Amino acid sequence: MKKDIHPDYHIIDVKMTDGTVIQMKSTWGKEGDQMSLDVDPSVHPAWTGGGTRLMDAGGRVSKFKNKYAGLGF
Repeated sequence: MKKDIHPDYHIIDVKMTDGTVIQMKSTWGKEGDQMSLDVDPSVHPAWTGGGTRLMDAGGRVSKFKNKYAGLGF
């Protein structure tokens, strides 16, 4: 492996959406920096079972459902 071409791998604090802070290793930032997450495993539908509803922005979802209502969707 070539020397001095890889980023520094260090410990940072990661602040979850509920306010808890965990430590993990990363190449982001500098040693001791804190990253705040907007979405994390405690709130993302992929990890929580998808209980959130799809937002209908401008009626697009309802328009789609009405257009293709007879096709078995």
